[in-house]
Amino acid sequence: MVQSAVQRVRLFSESVQGDEPLWRFVVQAHDGSPLLEASDRESGVDGDRLDLLALVRGLEALEEPSRLTLVTPSRYVRRGLSYGLEDWRHNGWRWENFGVMVPIKNADLWQRVDRALSFHEVEGRNFRIDAAHAVPSPAVPVAAGDAPNSVPRPNFLGDRATGAGVRVHRLLSEACQNIGWQLAQFGTPLMKSPWLE
Repeated sequence: MVQSAVQRVRLFSESVQGDEPLWRFVVQAHDGSPLLEASDRESGVDGDRLDLLALVRGLEALEEPSRLTLVTPSRYVRRGLSYGLEDWRHNGWRWENFGVMVPIKNADLWQRVDRALSFHEVEGRNFRIDAAHAVPSPAVPVAAGDAPNSVPRPNFLGDRATGAGVRVHRLLSEACQNIGWQLAQFGTPLMKSPWLE
């Protein structure tokens, strides 16, 4: 029996908060050629759920089992995939909070992610959001002198992402969030776990 080669793709997912929240995903072939892009507005949906919804829709849009590289700016999604998914499945989609098992936040979407990952494989890799890995913007008409299939790749942070002060602030912010995350795993009252309702 001959098995077909597993499709290799990149999945970019993001959400935009505001008056009209928006989720968006882009699927690219491993060589960078665009395969699929979708977005939609979801009124009344919070940030974490919107980030997770973008991932779910992207995973469910893949028509065949794939090995994918996920690129997302969402810490909630990254941490859930890295640290929580297997434990939540084992514990019936519940999480310990001060010695009591409580339902996790967005359990319905995490179950859909878990189901999709039974078909797809997410490659382990650093989740960077910079000019080289930002979500590709929709295809624009090719101007004279441009290479065909060139798609501009805007930075998530825009013009605010430059300068030494921004880098130092980002490093300090990440260090504080990592400390808070470690405390939240032990259920301390200093920080509410992001996985709870």
